[in-house]
Amino acid sequence: MAALLRLESLVKSFGAIRAVDGISLAVGRGEVLGFLGPNGAGKSTTMKMAAGFLEPDAGRVEIAGIDMWANPVRAKRELGYLPEGAPLYGEMTVRGFLKFCGKVRGLSGAALKRAMEEAAERTELQPVWGQSIETLSKGYRRRVGLAQAIMHRPAVLILDEPTDGLDPNQKRVVRGLIRDMARDCAIIVSTHILEEVPAVCDRVVIIAQGCVVAQGTAEEIAARAPQEAPSLEAAFRHLTTQANAGRAAA
Repeated sequence: MAALLRLESLVKSFGAIRAVDGISLAVGRGEVLGFLGPNGAGKSTTMKMAAGFLEPDAGRVEIAGIDMWANPVRAKRELGYLPEGAPLYGEMTVRGFLKFCGKVRGLSGAALKRAMEEAAERTELQPVWGQSIETLSKGYRRRVGLAQAIMHRPAVLILDEPTDGLDPNQKRVVRGLIRDMARDCAIIVSTHILEEVPAVCDRVVIIAQGCVVAQGTAEEIAARAPQEAPSLEAAFRHLTTQANAGRAAA
């Protein structure tokens, strides 16, 4: 399976702090990759580099075979990105914001109208279609951010905490949408809600201290927990604690 998203040996430092230290991964069409790590592990920094928002000190990013830094405009045409705490234009209506995002993506006329309507339907935004974004709940704002990320049917989706702020029913809808979208694209999902991972992700990568410490299916990683009743949460704690202790000792 050819990778639509490929990260090769990414490195990023902020002063004396090495936030990302040689991370490599690949995600193919039809695959949802769960990207996990404790706070400060380097998840959001890695995803910002993958999305072309932050330039790495070293390493390479490819989106649908296009080098992000050699051809950033072409690469970003194939990319949908939902950052954590995605900023939105609060004074715009939901309809106006999606229209603006679609035009930025090069859509117009009937294609723009169709993309807006489809994104709104898939994220269940019709009840607030004419409302200004500043009047929306956190959950609806998150869905507006998700709608702009998918409306141009990207080859790669990068989703940083996509269910943050959603109620249980909304989370279920978004999980279903992610699985549906994955049939046509490659998706990487960062989440701190570990119980979501087996329901959504085909494969998992865990990072700590800016490095990959484990990868495999949720079941394979759960089996690495040092106890009689293994779980993904127990394995996550064990692996990240080991990595943090190793870095402290070094």
